[in-house]
Amino acid sequence: MKSFHRTVIENTIKIAGAAAIAILTALCLDIEFAVSAGIVAILTIQPTKKETIRTAVGRLMAFGIALLIAWLAFGVLGYTMTAFFLYLAVFILICQIFRWYSAMAMNSVLISHFLTFGNMGWEAVSNEVFLFVIGVGIGILANLHLHKNVDYIEELKTQTDQQIKRILSRMSERILDQDVADYNGECFVELWDSIRKAGNVAEENYNNQFGSADVYDREYIRMRDRQCQVLYEMYKNVRTIETTPITATRISEFLKEMSEAYHKDNTGEELLQHFFEMDQEMKTRPLPTERKEFEDRAMLFGLLRNIEEFLKLKMEFSQKYAKEKSLY
Repeated sequence: MKSFHRTVIENTIKIAGAAAIAILTALCLDIEFAVSAGIVAILTIQPTKKETIRTAVGRLMAFGIALLIAWLAFGVLGYTMTAFFLYLAVFILICQIFRWYSAMAMNSVLISHFLTFGNMGWEAVSNEVFLFVIGVGIGILANLHLHKNVDYIEELKTQTDQQIKRILSRMSERILDQDVADYNGECFVELWDSIRKAGNVAEENYNNQFGSADVYDREYIRMRDRQCQVLYEMYKNVRTIETTPITATRISEFLKEMSEAYHKDNTGEELLQHFFEMDQEMKTRPLPTERKEFEDRAMLFGLLRNIEEFLKLKMEFSQKYAKEKSLY
């Protein structure tokens, strides 16, 4: 993962460089207000490719509407500040309706040039169109180098999986030993932080690619997030158990098996089959005779249902995204 300072320096060079190239391009083409092309380039560059494209498309539509409003306003009131104020009122209203917030300032700067030209003839309009196209075009080109951060997302996925493995292993121990040290749920703080980081990187990777397979990582992290919510419910059940019912040993063994088999490439199908076998076995066990054992076995029954949901989430994900994984 790039350091914060390295990222800042790279972004500074990229944005400043794009602005400079846009300005120089406009100057070479002898376009008036060449500096505006650089400003357009700066405002076009977004953190990801998809955001940059979406922003560019929205601003293009807004620019077309801005030209129309300006033509009507200047045509009626002349090339005066009154006409420009009228343009601003109407254009800002439309931008808010369509949520083109980032287009308001940029396009209005371009429209303001018509006050200097004193007309909206072919040359004046062409000048502003060229400023827009140069700035937006170079802004888009500046982000073409962005690509998936494959190594870091894999590192985070592995880190998350290792944390879940440890939680399952500790859960297995806690069912049989109520005196396990530091069984207080603090591990979930670290786990949720890893999930959050992985989710952010997966979303960024998704927005920097256009291929169909690129949804895999994003959906994988979402699936792990849902599993972690179930895992926390499992933890709450386990920490309330105060005895060791006759069903505890078998469930502990299964949790250990889950911990050892837990991996991003494990579909969960085999584990789920083992779970159903264990679940049937639990039904043959003698009913509890004491109240406390009854309460703890009820907790274990709830735990079993959570385990089933936990495994089904992975199996359903694996089945749904089998094709994407083969392309990944």
